Amino acid sequence: MNLFDLTGKNALVTGASSGLGRHFAQVLTAAGARVAIAARRTERLEELQTEIESYGGRALPVELDVRDAVSVRAAVGCAETELGPIHLLINNAGVADSKPLLELAEEDWDRVVDTNLKGAWLVAQETARHMVRLDHGGTIVNVASILGLSGSGQVASYCAAKAGLINLTRAMAAELARHDIRVNALAPGYVVTDINRDFLQSPAGESLLRRIPQRRFAEPSDLDGPLLLLASEASRYMTGAVVTVDGGQSAIL
Repeated sequence: MNLFDLTGKNALVTGASSGLGRHFAQVLTAAGARVAIAARRTERLEELQTEIESYGGRALPVELDVRDAVSVRAAVGCAETELGPIHLLINNAGVADSKPLLELAEEDWDRVVDTNLKGAWLVAQETARHMVRLDHGGTIVNVASILGLSGSGQVASYCAAKAGLINLTRAMAAELARHDIRVNALAPGYVVTDINRDFLQSPAGESLLRRIPQRRFAEPSDLDGPLLLLASEASRYMTGAVVTVDGGQSAIL
């Protein structure tokens, strides 16, 4: 028996148009899941759908603004109608804003917190309602960050939102266990993507690298095993857990 096999499972991945969300969708389909890929930029979702279906996977593009409760309800409903019961949510949508605390405008704060925390709550809540209504249980993986475990300068709103998401994960796990719904958090360190590649290769990035015991930044593939652990029956007795994948950075903070 392959505990990491997701054959027959339907998954919803938010923030799937780029970066880690796009990669996570590919990992889940490779493990056998059918995936609703959700984001605001639907044209990029269609490109991902074509790629996934080229190797025999099943992907459904879904327009979603996680900050809008109406959009969330429509997206979850669409995924259920087109794919069937949702067994797995990868709550990945997120944004960051790098500004000194004293220069951070209220609208900047709201955009980050509304996306990374409120948006994650809206999607998790609506998906959990779906799971409870159909009485089939399920799995929710909230994508947090090591910056939710320890603060850092210039990203106050991001740190606050990810810390909130980690504690939201624990609160949801405690309430939803009775419905056979597991809720865990994946907390990556610094992962190289197109969005941050230039920064991580800059002098500031080189300084940051020296604070990581493994002396390298993560590649998206470094998250594949931890993601599949939390998404599959391999973690059937885990809920409320926070799995850090950071090259040892949080061990020395």
